[in-house]
Amino acid sequence: MRDVRYAVGAAGSGSGVREILHGVDLTARCGEVTVLLGPNGAGKTTTLGCAQGLLRPSHGTVRLLDEHPYRAGAGLRARVGVMLQDGGLPQSVRPRTLLHHVARLHRNPWPVDDLVARLEMDSFVDTAPRRLSGGQRQRVALAASLVGRPEAVFLDEPSAGLDPQSRRMVFELIEELRRRGLGIVLTTHLLEEAQRLADVVHILKDGRVVRSGTVAELTGGDHERRLSFVLPRTLTAEELSAAPATLDRRDGNRPGARWTARGVSTPADLSALTTWWEHIDMMPGEVSFESRSLEDVFWEVSAS
Repeated sequence: MRDVRYAVGAAGSGSGVREILHGVDLTARCGEVTVLLGPNGAGKTTTLGCAQGLLRPSHGTVRLLDEHPYRAGAGLRARVGVMLQDGGLPQSVRPRTLLHHVARLHRNPWPVDDLVARLEMDSFVDTAPRRLSGGQRQRVALAASLVGRPEAVFLDEPSAGLDPQSRRMVFELIEELRRRGLGIVLTTHLLEEAQRLADVVHILKDGRVVRSGTVAELTGGDHERRLSFVLPRTLTAEELSAAPATLDRRDGNRPGARWTARGVSTPADLSALTTWWEHIDMMPGEVSFESRSLEDVFWEVSAS
């Protein structure tokens, strides 16, 4: 997608037009998981809609597997899987029947029984849709997006409503699809999920891409590592004044408070900290290294 803009408004009228995306520019590659993050209303679902060809951008260029998705025919549609945020499932068709119907639309579909087993759907694949839980409907929607063996797949909140066991199963399947060379674009509100799965992350805010990169690039890698520890008592003013400049107070100056030291990436950094502990004659507890997380970056962006 190149400099994509998407506007909506009253048909035939220039008034009331609202631009949702403002110059979104990003690329998703085969064999990678590309994750779109952002608060509600940031433009994630609209971005997916433009990339899939479900929406026509008012400006810019969108290419999907080297074709224009909005004008493409059945040939491109057969190469792409789509899982919509609300599932988009018919309410009168049982999951097994639906999956067999979708499979017949493709030349070399994923065997339905194999896909049902892979997503552990055996217990509800013949259940009426109205009786399915939200997590079960999510798995049916995911299966429908994959049954045609697509080259690229768009997943809008694929783990929403899933219990931890089902979420892990979906993560493992996404990782398997990446190894097979699929291009996977997904949105999620679960930042731990994004950190685990993503090859590339794009963070949207107010319809713009405000941060992009790998997880390591966005979190700063080892340069942003922090040492976390708990001190057993309150520190005096003299003890605080002698502390390394990298020290942060997390829980306040009190017994049992957790503290962190930023940028502890070399033995010299660690030595400065242990020298201070020796100076104040205090042995900390619960000492651990923490890396700056994608959640930290997300909240920085949200607050700016």
